[in-house]
Amino acid sequence: MTLQANPADAEPFRFAFGRNWARFLEGLDEARIRTAVDSLRDMLGVDDLRGKRFLDAGSGSGLFSLAARRLGARVHSFDYDAGSVACTEHLRATYFPGDAEWTVDRASVLDAAYLETLGTADVVYCWGMLHHTGHMWDGLENVCARVAPGGTLFVSIYNDQGGASRRWRRVKRLYNRLPRALRFVVVVPALAHIWWKPSLRDLLQRRPGRTWREYGGDRGMSPWWDLLDWVGGFPFEVAKPEEIFEFCTRRGFRLLRLSTHGGGPDCNEYVFVRAGGEAA
Repeated sequence: MTLQANPADAEPFRFAFGRNWARFLEGLDEARIRTAVDSLRDMLGVDDLRGKRFLDAGSGSGLFSLAARRLGARVHSFDYDAGSVACTEHLRATYFPGDAEWTVDRASVLDAAYLETLGTADVVYCWGMLHHTGHMWDGLENVCARVAPGGTLFVSIYNDQGGASRRWRRVKRLYNRLPRALRFVVVVPALAHIWWKPSLRDLLQRRPGRTWREYGGDRGMSPWWDLLDWVGGFPFEVAKPEEIFEFCTRRGFRLLRLSTHGGGPDCNEYVFVRAGGEAA
């Protein structure tokens, strides 16, 4: 397979997602894996994925490919970032060694010719990746085409906050321009900006640090590595919920579930089903 260049690489400074994910995996334990499995089951509204084909477009750490495999799906994972591919391969080798039902590639979601070779899947999962390609809408077009009739699309996109999103884009660009040794000058203020309210609330409630310690929500993630992913995640695009809704409904999808975050900067999560059969 010839790897097609990712238009995001036209940006002279791009965040090394795979390096960040590798550090996250150092702290991965069974509790986080179970949390990821439960969150995937909950968002898709299923008990398991036995007999289903699961396409993880932009697999990142590989955690949710692992979750889908544990739920019984046949999994194909791919990511453009070589470090992220290595992370996914590490999880496959660790938890499903020699498993023919889980394949991993390095490829770009913007490479329509590559995606065409994959056929369609019962579940296409694309969480927090399209907005880092530099061509988000092209990427979304490509993943929509990979959903089988009656299949499910689970996608997440950063929320459009208008001016705040534009300011964060400048922060992210600055972070990636700086030498690694100096990036703390961006990370420390961002940490204070994001965490001062929950930290103050914990202090007032006489439970210092509790929110940080219990961080992970329903995805089994880490507060520190999520912070670095947020501050460094560049290229950076955003969308309003109505924009994603209109884009997908025009392509024959029906919205099953939407999870938003009160107008904040986090990812809005969408679960769509494609016309033509029963959802996964």
